[in-house]
Amino acid sequence: MTATMTDTPPPAAPKADSAGTRSGRSVGQILMIVAGALLLVAAVRSITGSDQLTSEGQVSAALGLAVPIGLAGLAGLWSERSGVVNIGLEGMMILGTFGAGWIGWQSNPWLGLLCGVGFGVLGGLVHAVATITFGVDHIVSGVAVNLLALGITQYLAKIFFSEGGAADAGGNPKQSPPVETLPSVDVPGLSDGLKSLENHHWFLISDIAGILGGLVTDLSVVTIFAALLFVGSWWLLWRTPFGLRLRSCGENPIAAESLGVNVYKYKYAAVAVSGGLAGLGGAFLALVTSHTYLEGQTGGRGYIGLAAMIFGNWRPGGLAMGAGLFGYSDALQLRNGGETVHALLLLLVVLLAGLAGWKLYRKAHWQAGISLLVAALVLLWYLFTDEVPSDFVGATPYVVTLLVLSLSAQRLRMPKADGMRYRKGQGK
Repeated sequence: MTATMTDTPPPAAPKADSAGTRSGRSVGQILMIVAGALLLVAAVRSITGSDQLTSEGQVSAALGLAVPIGLAGLAGLWSERSGVVNIGLEGMMILGTFGAGWIGWQSNPWLGLLCGVGFGVLGGLVHAVATITFGVDHIVSGVAVNLLALGITQYLAKIFFSEGGAADAGGNPKQSPPVETLPSVDVPGLSDGLKSLENHHWFLISDIAGILGGLVTDLSVVTIFAALLFVGSWWLLWRTPFGLRLRSCGENPIAAESLGVNVYKYKYAAVAVSGGLAGLGGAFLALVTSHTYLEGQTGGRGYIGLAAMIFGNWRPGGLAMGAGLFGYSDALQLRNGGETVHALLLLLVVLLAGLAGWKLYRKAHWQAGISLLVAALVLLWYLFTDEVPSDFVGATPYVVTLLVLSLSAQRLRMPKADGMRYRKGQGK
């Protein structure tokens, strides 16, 4: 008897919780990492004079750009924790943008938001039927969902937005008419006080004030809801029996089935939720970022969301940090151009030097040497230039994605049965 590479492994004692605990970080470690990052960014801001690095506007823009990436990553986390690889997140986000724009301009943005989630769920169910019921390779199915979503939305946009009332309201084959704005909130008094502190440009104090100001100023209600989804997902997946059963399907579905878990049901639920979260990320782009559906407005954020999920080691906290990092780098290149991105080169030099020191401590001499060499080259680039070329500035989010994944690859642990084919009855 032979077995393919995609077959589920034989039953084994589940160790998902213990492995997940070992791979996580304590609260103290996370606080130390955050404090170190703040000190480093504040130092770079003071040395380079690039006050935009920690300004309220920069952080607010970064938060808005991080939300759809974070929702895409959270969608991937739900799916992959159940054992289903979801490369189709980009397509589900595209469906969400179209659904939100289509219904949003005809009725109101709240119904558009719900429709965006619903369209994403439909995309998730297509992926679930293909992978769970029919056993199609997960990567093939995900790519098919991306292609189908792109083709379907382009076709429907030409039908619904290029003539009649939609055309009169400003629609065309590549975009919907404008949609009303969803409400946003400020914290009265606090926003102005933090802005005043930021304007003093004090070391660390003004940096913290700028960061906090960006988190409490002009905050969309969808952003608040997305933050609650992260907390709720952590609680549901790691603190409830439902979450334990769902994660067991991603670690060893045969062992889970032998203990009475309906593996198909949990996988379907996880992939449907995954599609809904991706659709919500797409709806955010259509209703909050641009107030209209635009062809191609996802811009690969589904794939960057997957990168953020991997960076976060398939856990919500690390995923949120990864999404914030990618959103921050995207906001830098959109708001401030080559001069501010140039200041980040100095930050990269420090990080590479620190990585080299860590590799030397771990006796990985070749890796330490490569890190020092790259750090020296980046330092020369910083010293002999005044700004980063515009072509490179536009690629900043994708370069950050590659760097982060390459530096974090050694500590990753994906669910053991992620992407493997499972057939009902194997555990009986």
